[in-house]
Amino acid sequence: MLYNLLTPLASDVAIFNLVRYLTFRTGAAVLTAMLICLVIGPGLIRWLKVKQKKGQPIRSDGPQSHLISKAGTPTMGGLMILIGILVSTLLWADLSNPYVWACMGVTAGFGVIGFLDDYLKVTKSNPKGVPGRYKFVAESIIAVVAAICVARIGGPTLMVPFMKDLTINLAWFYPVFGLIVIVGTGNAVNLTDGLDGLAIMPVIIAASAFGLISYLVGNIIYADYLQISFVRGSGELAVFCGAMIGAGLGFLWFNAPPAMVFMGDTGSLSLGGALGSVALVTKHELVLMIIGGLFVLETVSVIVQVASFKLTGRRVFRMAPLHHHFEHKGWSEPTIVIRFWIIALILALIGLATLKLR
Repeated sequence: MLYNLLTPLASDVAIFNLVRYLTFRTGAAVLTAMLICLVIGPGLIRWLKVKQKKGQPIRSDGPQSHLISKAGTPTMGGLMILIGILVSTLLWADLSNPYVWACMGVTAGFGVIGFLDDYLKVTKSNPKGVPGRYKFVAESIIAVVAAICVARIGGPTLMVPFMKDLTINLAWFYPVFGLIVIVGTGNAVNLTDGLDGLAIMPVIIAASAFGLISYLVGNIIYADYLQISFVRGSGELAVFCGAMIGAGLGFLWFNAPPAMVFMGDTGSLSLGGALGSVALVTKHELVLMIIGGLFVLETVSVIVQVASFKLTGRRVFRMAPLHHHFEHKGWSEPTIVIRFWIIALILALIGLATLKLR
């Protein structure tokens, strides 16, 4: 909004020239989103405690320590993340850019689905929430619409990492591919969100990596130098990623162990959807599997556990997702969280290396 309002005035007021610079607006989006979360956080948490009373229902089949340590902690903290991301993006992004609206649409849509899921959990005291099939249908519709929009603007293509300018035209399959990327990422982040601070920092790391990728892919000079596909207009998503980083940092202030609030599906689904949509726009969907490798690992652990139990009657892990396996092995919660953060950072650096290794 500020970009669209102030840019025409830049020739008369020199300081307004700052809004022309993508790097300035990205930094401003980080600070704005973080401040929004820090300001509204305490009031929102108090309101959630009053409304939820017993807080988020804790799984009875999970680690027994959670029944005591996490009892009464409110959920739906993802509301502050959503507000931070959307308000900051609306303030600092170029609102004439269709990619910005596509990514905000996915984020908001997945946030609504997550909110309904959280609402049913706390009002019915049932950890299952919205039935899975209904969630999947709703997420799929949002993802397919976003993928069609992206395909019409930037083409239905997939870029292959480590290969110079190699892209694959997915044609009619692209909406299905977009569904897999966006819905898969949304639910992968959702599965990872099981311990205080566990999901939010890897999301911040991934958003930082994709903020850089968006900037480079959207700049024809850098894209040509790195021999990656140039996607006109995708650079504006650096502002969106900056808003994700800032909102994530602001939320982490309240989610650091011991958490004052959980993000719930409201936050995890929307953040995962946001990452998936940015990857789709920048044509770095395969790189997302590397940068978001921690989310992939958590998801695979669940798939392996379920498949093994159904086929053989035996469990591979003591409990899935993977972070609960280590809890059952006796690792403390902070140890698991920090070690997973380290893994997420290493994977992000490996993902960024694909930009040059060709």
